[in-house]
Amino acid sequence: MNDDIQDYIRKYCGDIQNLFVDLRKLIIQSVHCEIEERLWARLPSFYVGEKFIRIIPFKDHINIEAKAIMEHKHQLEQFKITPKGMLQIYLNQDIPDNVLITIFNKTLIG
Repeated sequence: MNDDIQDYIRKYCGDIQNLFVDLRKLIIQSVHCEIEERLWARLPSFYVGEKFIRIIPFKDHINIEAKAIMEHKHQLEQFKITPKGMLQIYLNQDIPDNVLITIFNKTLIG
């Protein structure tokens, strides 16, 4: 994790930091190429070329911005999806690992 993202995520409670780290690991596992990590508009972002995923922490949940989320909406019925198509995962929810790996792969690779 680059220093800018580490500094950014340290502002949040330990539970949000842990959820962020778990989601970051899933992003890295989802592709077999190098991912560029950087802040975009002060938001943690993960790029392969021009394609990206953003993980946006809040006090009690994290929003995930990934292009392929809406393609898998039926597999994410227990989660809230914002009107802009962002997936919200709250601290009391289990991470849907397999679905997210598929979403992350489709978003970053196509």
